Amino acid sequence: MPQRKDLGLLALRLGVGGVLVAHGTQKLFGWFGGDGLASTGESMEAMGFRPGRTSGLAAGLGEAGGGLLLALGFATPVAGAAAAGTMAGAVSVHAPAGFFATSGGYEFTALLGCSAAALGISGPGRYSIDHLTCHVLDRPWLIAAAFTTSALAAAGVIKRRLAVTAERELVDEEELLE
Repeated sequence: MPQRKDLGLLALRLGVGGVLVAHGTQKLFGWFGGDGLASTGESMEAMGFRPGRTSGLAAGLGEAGGGLLLALGFATPVAGAAAAGTMAGAVSVHAPAGFFATSGGYEFTALLGCSAAALGISGPGRYSIDHLTCHVLDRPWLIAAAFTTSALAAAGVIKRRLAVTAERELVDEEELLE
C-alpha cells in the first residue's frame, strides 16, 4: 500500500508541477505560446500589479520554479508554498468573473494553488529528491515558515493590487464626471 500512495504523489507532483512550469515559462520566456517577460510585465501592470515587470518575473518564477521543484519533489514545502502564493494572486485577478473558468473565473488557478499547497503540506513521497536527501529541506518547521511567508507576501501583493485598481476606478469616475 505505501508504494501506491507514493506513486499517486509522484503522479500528482508531475501533473501539477508540469502545468505550473508550462505557465511560468510562458510568462518568463514566451514558451508554449506565451508572450514573454516584457509583455507579461505590461499585462501585470494593467491588472494592477506594480511594478509590472517585477511582478511578472515573480509570478513566472513562482509558477515555473515552484512547479519544477514540486515535480522533482525537492524542497517540497517551499515549492508548494511558492506556487500556492502565486496562485492566490491569480485568483484575485479572476475572482470578479466568478468561479468557473469558462467565464474567466478562478476555478483553474484555485485548483492549482490548492494542489500545490496540499503537496507542500503532505510531502513528496518516496519517489523524490527530498526522500533521497533524507528530507533535509522537508521539515515541519520549514512547512510553517514557508506557508506563513507565502501567505503574508500574497496578502501584501493582493492588498496593493486592490488599492491600485480602486485608485484607477476612482480616477476613471472623476474623468467621466468632468
